[in-house]
Amino acid sequence: MSDIDLIFEAPLARIRLNRPSRRNAVSRVMWLALPEICVAIEARSDALAVVVEGAGGHFCAGADISEFPEVYRDAATTREYVGAIQRGLGALAALDRPTIAALSGVAVGGGFGLALCCDLRFCAEDAHLAITPARLGLLYGHVETQRVVELVGPARAKDLLFSGRRIDPVEALAIGLVDRLVPAEALPGVIDEYAADLARLSQEAIRGAERAVDAIARGMNEEGGEFRAATEDAALGEDFLQGRAAFAAKRAPNFTFGGATSAGD
Repeated sequence: MSDIDLIFEAPLARIRLNRPSRRNAVSRVMWLALPEICVAIEARSDALAVVVEGAGGHFCAGADISEFPEVYRDAATTREYVGAIQRGLGALAALDRPTIAALSGVAVGGGFGLALCCDLRFCAEDAHLAITPARLGLLYGHVETQRVVELVGPARAKDLLFSGRRIDPVEALAIGLVDRLVPAEALPGVIDEYAADLARLSQEAIRGAERAVDAIARGMNEEGGEFRAATEDAALGEDFLQGRAAFAAKRAPNFTFGGATSAGD
């Protein structure tokens, strides 16, 4: 066990923050580990969905403030530390398969930044949510600020970043900051079931949809050649043949991706 664990439970991979005594505050070492963890996940054909979670009842209390005197000691250490955070968050955001954050207990500051870089955020009804850099005299980095703006729009993003206020989970759902509210005791099971359901579907279609949505969110407003080619490839691909045949035969499809087979319901 380490402060950040990668656990494979096919068809899922879990990134587990494992510092419960500090409510899973993220250390510099943990930020540095994230890109390597994401590479390890992408190397596994049997890891079809990723759950990001915290140990001990909390998601994450943010960056580890006890390290701040050292990591923000001068311009050089600040640049290195901020770069480590942005590389870690960027690697998580760029993972080529669905990622789901399990928001329980405290999810604030840089911890909420981790959740923002997941595709989906499932939230316990009693979670404590906040985006708090202004309360420390800091700025959120580019990756996480961009995600806030994409999810809630510029005006709401400014409200959340200006105030650092606590965000009620019901409000977070209403404005699109989280995607589903779940009773706290049911959260792990709901996420595992959802992720397992995704693993039964066409991974080619899911990953293609992820690339398409991300491109549109970044400003692609016309169909380009790459997008058109991807849709044509899907229509001519094995998964569509399998899906059509299964539909006609009234059976579950058996999709295959990278050596991993997923059977639909």
